[in-house]
Formats: sequence, structure tokens, C-alpha cells
Amino acid sequence: MRNWPHNRLLLALSSSDLQQLMRELEQIHCEREQILTDADSSLDHVFFPDSGVVSAVAVYADGSIIEMATIGREGCTAVQAVLGAESSSIRLLVQLPGGASKMSRAAFTQAMESMPSFRNLMFAYVQAFLEQVLVSVACNGAHSLKQRLARWLLTMRDRGDDDALQITHNLLAEMLGVHRPSVTNAARELERAGLIARGRQQVTILDRQGLVAESCECYQLVRTRIASHLPKTYP
Repeated sequence: MRNWPHNRLLLALSSSDLQQLMRELEQIHCEREQILTDADSSLDHVFFPDSGVVSAVAVYADGSIIEMATIGREGCTAVQAVLGAESSSIRLLVQLPGGASKMSRAAFTQAMESMPSFRNLMFAYVQAFLEQVLVSVACNGAHSLKQRLARWLLTMRDRGDDDALQITHNLLAEMLGVHRPSVTNAARELERAGLIARGRQQVTILDRQGLVAESCECYQLVRTRIASHLPKTYP
């Protein structure tokens, strides 16, 4: 298939290793709000996004969710599989639709065992992913909602191709763990500053550098840490 894959983890492999891995990959399209793997379900596949964004979310007893990390073309959903898990403790939810490469967990485990370069790459990604989660936890307690919103929008933009993000205020509220009126007020402040424009089920970034300045330091911290572990995969 021409021009596939676009996932930067896969493209960081040598051409021979990638060709070997391609035999086990299936090209798919992920729809908005599609659940790729649910919490407490069998971990049958791993996904390498080519475009779009997947969120790793915690699911609570009352059905509410909160985002722990985002996964785009710089990463994959394989952290639990790398650690040997056979079932998922989190929900993998598509936030921005797009293409992905799908691989069975059995084939993934076999590739980890037989391809040292792939195994080392996955271990580096696990470390980068865990650092993203840890920074997010600290950010939620240390910074204002407006700063966290700015950071979240920038993170989504880094993993996509367009300044226009197809997201709703309900989604923003769920991902940031706040009530919708709170996120609406924060978004309104960013809009008044000329940094974003809000439309029907859409937020458009108008001034990326201004949004970076409005965000907390966690945004650049995560970018720097991911780049240190995976210099070929992050924009």
C-alpha cells in the first residue's frame, strides 16, 4: 500500500525490520468516539495511529471518564502489551478520527521477542508514555484550567494535521475532568485573547505561539522528554 504507514514509531525502524513487521499489520480507519479497547476487556490488538488521536482514559464506577494520556502518530497503544498484560485496565478511545495500523497482540509479542530493534523501541516508548502520564497527574493539581486547556489543545494539534480540531465542549470537559460550564468559561477566555475560535463541534487554533505562552510549562516538558527518548518520533 502506498504512503503507509505514517506512524513515526514504525518509521523509526530500519526498512528491513519495517518490511518484516508489515506482514502483521492491517490498515484501518478509526471513527470518532470509537472504543478500540475497553477497560477490563481482553487485550487482543495494539494500534499504531497514522493520523488522528487516541486517548487513554480511566473509567469510574459511575461511568465517568478522565484522560490520562494521548496517543498520536508518535506512539502506539501497546504499553500494556509491552508489560505482558493480557487484559486492559484502561479504555482506549478515539478522539480525533484517522487511520491506524492494527496488529494482534500475539504478533506483537512475537515481534518483541524476535526483533531487538523493535523491542528496544517499545521499551523507550513505554518510558516516554509513563512520563507523559506522570506530568499530566502533576499538571492537574498544579495549574489552572485555562492553562490545562491550552496544553490539551496544543497536544491534540501536535498529533494532527489541521488547526481546526473537531471536538466539543462536552469532550473537553470529560477529558479535563471538569464540568462543562467551567471549560466553556476557560475556552471563552482563550477566544477573547484571540488564540482560538469556537464553532459548532470545533475549536480552531488561531495563534499557536500565543497558546504556548498561555499554557503551563508541562506542555514543553512532555515534548522535551518524549524527544529525548524517541528523537525520531515527535514533531
